[in-house]
Amino acid sequence: MAEHRWTVSRRAVLRGTAVAGVATAGALTAGVLRSGPAAGDPGGRRVAVLGGGVAGLTAAHELIERGFQVTVFERRAWGGKARSVPVPGTGTGGRPDLPGEHGFRFFPGFYQHVPDTMRRIPFADNRNGVWNNLVAVPEARFARRGGDDFRLPLGARSRAAFAPDSFRETVGAALATALNMPANEGVYFANRLLVFNSSCDARRLGQWERTAWRDYVGGHARSHEFRALLSRTLTSIMVAAKEEVASVRTIGNMGEQFLGNPAEIGNDGGLDRVLNGPTNAVWIEPWLRRLRELGVRFELGAEVRGLDVRDRRIASARITDSAGAQRTVDADYFVVALPAEQARALWSPDVLTVRPELAAMNGLVTDWMNGIQFYLRRPADISRGHTAYIDAPWALTSINQNQVWAREFTDFGDGTVQDCLSVDISDWNTPGMLYGKPAKECTRDEIAREVWAQLAAHLNDRGELLREADLHSWFLDPGITWQEAQRRNANADPLLINTAGSWEFRPEPHGALENLFLAGDYVRTNVDLATMEGANESARAAVNALLDVAGSTAERCRMFTLYRAAELEPLRRVDADRYAAGAPNMFDVQL
Repeated sequence: MAEHRWTVSRRAVLRGTAVAGVATAGALTAGVLRSGPAAGDPGGRRVAVLGGGVAGLTAAHELIERGFQVTVFERRAWGGKARSVPVPGTGTGGRPDLPGEHGFRFFPGFYQHVPDTMRRIPFADNRNGVWNNLVAVPEARFARRGGDDFRLPLGARSRAAFAPDSFRETVGAALATALNMPANEGVYFANRLLVFNSSCDARRLGQWERTAWRDYVGGHARSHEFRALLSRTLTSIMVAAKEEVASVRTIGNMGEQFLGNPAEIGNDGGLDRVLNGPTNAVWIEPWLRRLRELGVRFELGAEVRGLDVRDRRIASARITDSAGAQRTVDADYFVVALPAEQARALWSPDVLTVRPELAAMNGLVTDWMNGIQFYLRRPADISRGHTAYIDAPWALTSINQNQVWAREFTDFGDGTVQDCLSVDISDWNTPGMLYGKPAKECTRDEIAREVWAQLAAHLNDRGELLREADLHSWFLDPGITWQEAQRRNANADPLLINTAGSWEFRPEPHGALENLFLAGDYVRTNVDLATMEGANESARAAVNALLDVAGSTAERCRMFTLYRAAELEPLRRVDADRYAAGAPNMFDVQL
């Protein structure tokens, strides 16, 4: 059944505010992968991909196209955190269940690896397959409590000739005006962008990787607007990181893509894109169909319990199926495509004896970022894109999905739902407005009420934009489960978060274990962030390493790099000399 609705009066909300699957495609015989000829490798190779999220499906896709024999093992559901989740029992009259999800997802224009894969997944009559299901949104809204919201138009802008002074003045003035903050703080932040964008690679890795974002921008000493928007929003809301621990290198890389490329040079598409339907329907299920057509085999309900090591190789993987039966799977190569917290549980003493650097993964940090959907009886005119709720204790963002979906919401559920307000909760540790408890300590019903109250406090301060009478029902990510004995929630899908200095904890996709390859958003990647793009990029790197070990002549997976403004390259060369001499970046001065 769908999560039930509640009855809460507008007065109560304001008073609280004041208080502050897809079935398996064939089982493996005796747990052994069949051999077959691989492209560029006449002997044929068998690959076991352990994990069926974006990283695992990407690895399978790249490998099967190169002639390898591939089987993917997944414990819970295909697509991992990227999947959509039907709300059980909500469909009537032949309609499918209401679509829920782990949390809404977006595909920035600077993503390159995921869109490249999407183009190779056929979808109906789309010329570019699933890629044509991406829709660019025209704006983002920043909602405040007490009014004075603002909307930021999205889209390519003209590019002017670069000069440091004009950059500081132009970008600083634009930020100060758009974000309603003192002009000197806009100039200050623009200069911090300039410092990072003109920093050489050695400084980015040696200095900025070890510096926390809040310290870099001086967030603790700035105005409320500065702290809320440029210190907190850019981290906890936009890239699911924590301002006090996230590294300057990672957040700066994202700023370089979002803010440092106004003309969107080299982008795959619009700055902010979303899918035009439920993720499973318009991406994951077509992807699975394509992989099956190519010969990939799938086994759902298979949990990896361990890896057996022999002669510096993985001899087999120990699997437990949904019925609890245990068996071993052997293959020529193993790709571990599990989340970080699951992958590091496989690093036994035998594994660490050969790859001791994997022990450093214990230094990687996970936190929570999960979603809740509110199904509405009429569309809510909130924004033509994503909305960030600047003062929300739980760091909320949302999007109205009906406006971008090709299929009407009345085609789902009982036929009365016209829109879905999909909300991401990025902060589960800060007390809320209604109950004074963090989300981790709230029941599912309390979470729903609290999120609704925080949304209403931001949207209804100048009229009742979000009406309780329009609420049909709600659905919280099923990965969140209430533990009555502990009086707190558990989370089956934590998110890897960036922390300063964590690059040294992230492993390479291949090491001394000859036939073991790692794919996941925790592996060292160019994007260096827990994203679908990072998962896809890491899987390509793992496959390329596998091809090298196999001696395959097959074409290597295409790899992309993040945008860098070419006109700043002379400044980066100067900075390389300054960093080697122990001097600061030339623009790193007090303003």
